[in-house]
Amino acid sequence: MADTTAAQDAFPDPDSLIDRELILKWLYSGLFWLVVTPSIGVTISSLFNYPDYLGTSQYLTFGRLRPLHINGVIWGAFSTLFIGLCYYIVPRLAGVRVWNGQWGHWLVWVWNLGLIAGLISLLLGYNSGFEAGEFTRPIFIVISIVVSLLTIQFLVTIAQRREPQLYVALWYLIGAFVWTVMNLVLRFILPYFAGINSAAFHGLFLHYIVGLWITPAGYVLIYYFLPASVKNPLYSHKLSLVGFWSLAMFYPFVGIHHYLYSPIADWAETLAIITSMLLIVPVWSVLQNFFGTMIGRWQGFGQNLPAKFLIMGSLMYLVGCFQGSTEALRSIQQPTHFTDFVISHSHLTVFGTFVVWAMGGTVYVLPKLAGRPLWSLKLGNWSFWLITFGISLMGLDLTLAGLQQGFMLMAGVEWLDSLVSIRPYWLVRTVAGASMDIGMSLLVINLMRTMLSAEAPHSFARPAPGGVAVQGAP
Repeated sequence: MADTTAAQDAFPDPDSLIDRELILKWLYSGLFWLVVTPSIGVTISSLFNYPDYLGTSQYLTFGRLRPLHINGVIWGAFSTLFIGLCYYIVPRLAGVRVWNGQWGHWLVWVWNLGLIAGLISLLLGYNSGFEAGEFTRPIFIVISIVVSLLTIQFLVTIAQRREPQLYVALWYLIGAFVWTVMNLVLRFILPYFAGINSAAFHGLFLHYIVGLWITPAGYVLIYYFLPASVKNPLYSHKLSLVGFWSLAMFYPFVGIHHYLYSPIADWAETLAIITSMLLIVPVWSVLQNFFGTMIGRWQGFGQNLPAKFLIMGSLMYLVGCFQGSTEALRSIQQPTHFTDFVISHSHLTVFGTFVVWAMGGTVYVLPKLAGRPLWSLKLGNWSFWLITFGISLMGLDLTLAGLQQGFMLMAGVEWLDSLVSIRPYWLVRTVAGASMDIGMSLLVINLMRTMLSAEAPHSFARPAPGGVAVQGAP
């Protein structure tokens, strides 16, 4: 009896450690941005085929709406869902409540009000000119304050943990927040660079958002929710650390790989090419871990909606990262640079992988908090297949469009003539985006119906022990 009591004291009931209301505030906010901001992408993609359909208002031009889509997906849809899921993951892996948890209740309002102000300012034409950093200085001050306070909050919680070993999801969480705080400092000094130096440092900032915020944040989600959803230990903890340290070593140097054939120093371009190819190490190591974790669990895969989102995102990650590494080669970048090939890569990775992983984590958590299964598995599967069809079609379509246009330009075809030839691809792109948006809308409806039929907060079902079981995985 004494041993049992001691074990309970050492590992308290994980459900008693989480703040249900706090998690819901962040996840509801993330789902709102998930419905709104990707839809802007479909709206502006239609302009390629029907350039006058939004009228002549300056507020509805491509230049005003595209930054809303980019920043809304990165900071709104993905980051908000990720932060909410962190409030679920961290206390369960640390064995203690989140330090100063009350911070999160007002940080979510500061975060959302900052995003609203930022998106409105972009619509009004206030734009810094840095891709993925278009928000003006006051908005980035708000984002930086929130991210910095979240970093302190999670680091202190992890420092106070009861579990001596750091599970890999916490490794990536620490990296994502610490690296991003440093990157936001870079954002504030970017305007002081000029000419080619500005382009080079902006390349670093942009890729740090993708590779040192979105990527490790996505790894946090799948490394926790995949073992938890399939109830299988992580395939290899050691392999996961290979992925972590190789990402930390190689990714900081890849930021210039979109600036080949530019006045940037040739050695810097070559270093970016080499490290882009070396990213195969973290990509393949994490994918081996994910698919290894599925060993013996494929038989129940069809009914496991969170796992389906996570594995589908992994497949998109495989394809998208293959594109990313190969397009860094000079011979491949020559036909693909400034074409839709790059847009295919960004959609397959940012949306097809990381936003999809965030959806998978949300589909896992909300029914647990509701104390009941997902309202409709059939509707969930419709959502999954609409999203999968849409992002797959978009990735293939934009890849073909980019290659066709690139080789036409290399053959000396006039630029305007090359655009005429790829207009059918743009129409397919809009159809693909509509499929993704419909799927996400159905998913949000499904999750909201699940929560509206939830049991009382004190009686919600205890989540599967995957998050704790994987702590000691080999």
